Amino acid sequence: MAVTTIQVTRETRDHLAELAKERGMTLGQLVEALAAEQPTAAQRAERLAADREHARELIGIDISDEEFDEAPDILGNIYKIAAEKARAARSAQQGRGAAA
Repeated sequence: MAVTTIQVTRETRDHLAELAKERGMTLGQLVEALAAEQPTAAQRAERLAADREHARELIGIDISDEEFDEAPDILGNIYKIAAEKARAARSAQQGRGAAA
């Protein structure tokens, strides 16, 4: 595996190192995990296209992208709710770990 160097301030490096230590991972693993959580614009567009195609297949009606754009963002709201619940669960789990 090829590796590279990323230049950040010492404070940022120390902060990331502390986060990695708290999570039981290396600094490189932490950076990879953080990067994986942030899809690129191309990845978001690809996911949106796939989601729309899946919805078209499920309902059996050809809905145009314009019609999707005009509709309420149901999937986005579901993702938002799921992300909020995941963050709350992670916080609760970390809180139990700190109390132990």
